[in-house]
Formats: sequence, structure tokens, C-alpha cells
Amino acid sequence: MKKRLLRYNLSVERSLVDFIENLALPGTGISEDNFWHGLSSLVEQLTPENRALLNKREELQSKIDSWHKARRNMPHDHEGYKSYLKEIGYLIEEKENFSIETENVDPEISTIAGPQLVVPSTNARYALNAANARWGSLYDCLYGTDAMGLFDPAEGYDRGRGARVVARSRVFLDEAFPIIGASHADVKRYYVSEKQLFIDDFSLVSPEKFIGYTGNPKAPSSVLLKNNGLCVELVFDRAHVIGSRDQAGLADVRLESALSAIIDLEDSVACVDGADKVSAYSSWLGLMKGDLTSEFEKNGKKITRSLNSDLSFISPDGDFFSVRSKALLWIRNVGHFMTTPAVLDANGDEVYEGLLDAMVTTMIGIHDLKKADGNSRHGSIYIVKPKMHGPAEVAFADKMFSAVETVLGLKQYSVKLGIMDEERRTSVNLKECIRAAKKRVAFINTGFLDRTGDEIHTSMEAGPFSRKDFIKRKSWIVGYENQNVDIGLECGLSGRAQIGKGMWAMPDLMSAMLEQKIEHPKSGASCAWVPSPTAATLHALHYHQIDVFSVQRKLKENGRRAYVDTLLDIPLAAYRKWSNEQIIREVENNAQGILGYVVRWVDYGVGCSKVPDINNVGLMEDRATCRISSQALANWLHHEVVSKEEVVKALKSMAKVVDEQNSYDPNYKAMSPGFDGLAFKAAYNLIFWGKNQPSGYTEPILHGTRLELKNLA
Repeated sequence: MKKRLLRYNLSVERSLVDFIENLALPGTGISEDNFWHGLSSLVEQLTPENRALLNKREELQSKIDSWHKARRNMPHDHEGYKSYLKEIGYLIEEKENFSIETENVDPEISTIAGPQLVVPSTNARYALNAANARWGSLYDCLYGTDAMGLFDPAEGYDRGRGARVVARSRVFLDEAFPIIGASHADVKRYYVSEKQLFIDDFSLVSPEKFIGYTGNPKAPSSVLLKNNGLCVELVFDRAHVIGSRDQAGLADVRLESALSAIIDLEDSVACVDGADKVSAYSSWLGLMKGDLTSEFEKNGKKITRSLNSDLSFISPDGDFFSVRSKALLWIRNVGHFMTTPAVLDANGDEVYEGLLDAMVTTMIGIHDLKKADGNSRHGSIYIVKPKMHGPAEVAFADKMFSAVETVLGLKQYSVKLGIMDEERRTSVNLKECIRAAKKRVAFINTGFLDRTGDEIHTSMEAGPFSRKDFIKRKSWIVGYENQNVDIGLECGLSGRAQIGKGMWAMPDLMSAMLEQKIEHPKSGASCAWVPSPTAATLHALHYHQIDVFSVQRKLKENGRRAYVDTLLDIPLAAYRKWSNEQIIREVENNAQGILGYVVRWVDYGVGCSKVPDINNVGLMEDRATCRISSQALANWLHHEVVSKEEVVKALKSMAKVVDEQNSYDPNYKAMSPGFDGLAFKAAYNLIFWGKNQPSGYTEPILHGTRLELKNLA
């Protein structure tokens, strides 16, 4: 049994008490007594309302299930279904137009568009990488990936590939910063004279895009340019291995890349007890205090990583100014659903984890507010709240953060709220969800993966769903993505808040990302998720090509493109003419994805990692991807598309595949041939118990199994 300490009427794991009292609270001005009394009061006052909201979810789901069951094998009555959803309070009538009133939002959130990273908070190195990913080398990212085609890393430096990288970078410069009468590929000198940048003796087509330099103006060490709100630094060094071969001495092109990053306490972590929560909170504390470090070994050398310092430049007028070197950081709390054994209430029950996260992450954010050059220059703490179902749950989050602000002595609405539009009841009521937090919302974001998982679970009784790849092609997903942007613009988010799009899940396929992910800024999204700093730098190219705020203005003028009716088109299989081979292939694909993710979650406590799929393509997997796969199989089992025996056979077959994919790891525990380990058990339960999991969530099974393993250790 873990040692616990009593704090007011809360029983708290010792590790969490030590972290709060010895590390997190000192320097905030908040006393231990005020913190614990405040948390105790928060739990006592808000737990009943939290529980009631979750009961409402189950009540609505039961009614929807009954509606579909009563109409089994009948043509879908769209209008009748829509009327019924209104009748039971699932679908709420939209009220009058409004604009959000959020204030004190940093420009990375409000007025600059660019890539956004998401990283697990339990990995300090990843957290530092994300914070420092504000800038990245275009040369390195083009050279070290498949961005320009097939990538076959050679020993040493490949001069031919390097030359292609330089040429491609010059093309980018010509597109973003064209020169009157010349090309960046041909010039030999960049210099500053009479407050202007000259390239040889030519000027930029848009001279105002030159904003600074370092070094001697006659031969600058670097030149700072800006396009569509994003900075680009040209680095000159004739002694550098690249610069020495370049006629202009250009050694690198550095792009402002990850404007913002989400430090994640939710889908990408495996936090099941107090010790895990301390690990997660510690990274956030280090980032907010500015003293986070990480030591690791690379190529036989020990490296210590810390936060980058801001960059200094000279303006065309000769004044010194600084440029931010770190991404603007959000922290993603857990949703309203999960509880945590880290803290027990007066009845000995686990407290809602979202209440604990709200208090601890906001309190930690006070460290940043006390700094003049911290994460937020406008006195805000940025918190993403996931998996909320409808306006009442958003209103509850707003109420919760107001209570936290009162306890901690913060000005109301210091906490800015990010709303994940990833649950069906939020999507169909998005405008009213935004209204419910109109004074603190600073972010809305689509999440196709969780949204699809909830779509399947909500309509579980409606019939068998299409295969995963075909669900993406249905009309509802286009309507969902379009409506999110349209309503965000309608509610005045442009210039005040981020409108975001989801993750590029294939971190090794940068060429495909460059081809496809430009659709996100084209859609009017001011940020979109990427899986790595490298991907952030390459995705930044898209925001130089597309002026997102110009796109948003045009979209707003044209009005909505999608409405609730489209979102209520359930992506069921239209024609069930699948061959047995197609069915088994789909089952194996889902089973392999579940097993590959779950074995790392349960055995290693890794909540997000690059997992090889059935074709050995590395995919970034987290609980959202697991939710889709488990719900898809649960749906097919329920509607007898496949039998239990066929699924079990596929699980065992794919367990052998996953074992082989992890054979390089000496610490890996194989699932075959016994198939009796906890990881295999968890994967099995996710499928066969999936239909009855609340909202189709994976957390109860994953957390329970991970705790079982930890208790056996």
C-alpha cells in the first residue's frame, strides 16, 4: 500500500504531497494550508455536479441506443432521429450570434498562424524539445528526411543531396521573399544599408519583410525576415562546412516553426497513480519556472538539454530587440471522466482527476506569471480541456477554473480554455459550447480520431460501421471539419483564439506531409498538430505559402459550409458486400494496432509512441487511435460481422506480429505463445468489453491493467 497523508479531508499519496509542498508551492505565494483547503473545498463542492454530468452522458446514450434498437433493420429516419435528439436534450437549439470576449491572449494564439506540437508531459526531454522547437533548421529537416523524395542515409555528408537541399531552400526564399530582378540562387552578397536589406544590389519586392540582422551590417552574421507573421533567419558563416561552399556564405536557413505546443497530461501519457502524476506535473513545473533540464546520452556523449534563451537582433533603425525562442505552451488536463487514486476524498473515493489537474497545473502556472519574460507575456495560463460532451460540460469547466482562480488569488479568466471538439455532442452543439466559455476560450480543435471513436460508440446500435479507411470518406467528416472552422469564425475566434486541426500521424513520411497537410492552413485553421520538431519546421513552409487570416476573412464572408444535418449522417456500411478476406484483413489491422499500442502502455507505462502498423509503417499511436480500433471491432462483433472466434484468432496472430516487431528490445515481454500476460488481456478486454465502456473510452481498462501490473512489481 502506498503511504498516504491527510490534508484536510483528503487522503493524498505521499509522493504527491512532497511534490506539492516542497517543489511546486514554494515561490507561488500560495500557502500549503490555502492550497489543500482549496482543493478539498473544490472536490467537495464540484464532485456532485461532475458526477451528475457523467450520469447525463449515460442517460442520453441509453436513450439513443433504445431509439436505434426499436428501428433495427428499418431505413434510417434522419428527420425523426434529429427530432428525437432535440426532444431528449442531446441536440440544443442555437441561440443568437455572439463573439467571444477572451482578453490578454498572446499573439502566438491570437494573431500568428503556425504549427503546434503535442508531447507527453511525462518525458522531460520531449517537453524540452517541444518548447525549443520554436526554431528549426530547414537544411537539416530537408536533408534528414524523405521531404525531397526517398531518403537513404549515407555515411558522412552526401554533397549531392546537400546541393539539392540548398537549391530547394532557395526556391522557398524566392517564393516567400522575392527579389526585384534576381533570385536567391544567384546572389553573392546580403548586406544592410540605409535601413534596407540589399541582395547584391537588388531589393526585396516587399522591403518591409526585412526586420533585423546581427553582426556587421556590411556583412551580417544573420538576416531576419518575416512573412505571414512568421520569421525566417538566414545564417551566414563562410567558415561553416555548408557556408564555405556557398557563394553568398549562406550556412543555414532557420524557420520559426512550432509557435505553440501542448504539454499533455491526457491521451499521450500513462498516469495511473500519484507517482505518475508527479512525473507529469514535474515537467510542467520545470517549464513554468524555466529551469527544466534533461540529461541523456547521444553517440556516446552525455548531453544536458535546457530551455533556449531568446534571440537578439538589430532592427533596420539600429535598435536592439528580442525574438522569442520558445513555443507558447499549453497544458492539456484530463477530461471530466477519469478519477485518480492519487487523492481520495472524505468517503475514501478517488477524486475526479480533472479537479486535481485544474488546481495543480494552474498553481504551477503562477510561477510563469511572476516572470517578465515567461511563457505568457499577457498574464495568461493556457489549459486544454479534452473530451467534454456538450455545453453543460464546458460551462462546468468554466465554473471549475473560476473556482480555482478564486482559491489561488488569480484574476478571473487568467486561465484560458482550449476546447477539444472531439466528442459528438460537442460537435453538434459547438456554437453553444463556445458560448459557455466565451470569456476564456482561446482554442478549438478538431480531433478526427477521438471523434470517430465517439461516433462509433454513440451509434453502436444503429448497425455495422464502415471500415476505418472508408469512414474518413463519408460526408460527416467533411462537415465536421468545415463546421468547426465556420463556427469558430462566426464566434469571433479569428484574431483572438486558435482554430486548430489534428495530428499528422506518420512522423517518417515527411514528403507525404508536405503534399497533404497544406490543406489545414487552406481550410482556415490557424494551427495544426505535428508529431515532432522536424515536422513543425517542414509544416511551417505551408504557412508561408498560405495567409491563413486572409483565408479566414473570405470564409467568414461566405458563411457556413456545413450544418448539423451533415454531422448526423452516421457512417454505417452502405453495402455489406465484403469478402471474408476483406473482413479478416480489417480485423487484423485493428487488432495489430491495439496490441502494438497496449503492450507498451501496460508493460512500459508509455502512453504515446511510434508503433509499426501491420505494414510496418511507423504511426504515432495514443489512446485516441486505440479507441477507434477497439470500438470498430466491438461494433462488428455486436452486429455479427465477425465472430468471437475470428477475433480471438486475429488477436493471437497479430500478437506474434507485434512480438516480432519488438524483438529488437531485450526488455520486451512477448505475448505469444502463452497469450496470458496482462497486455494481451487488456487488448482482449478493450474489444470484448468495448461496447459497454463509458463513451467507448479505453482509460478504465488501460488504467486498471497498468495498476495491476504495478501492484505486482
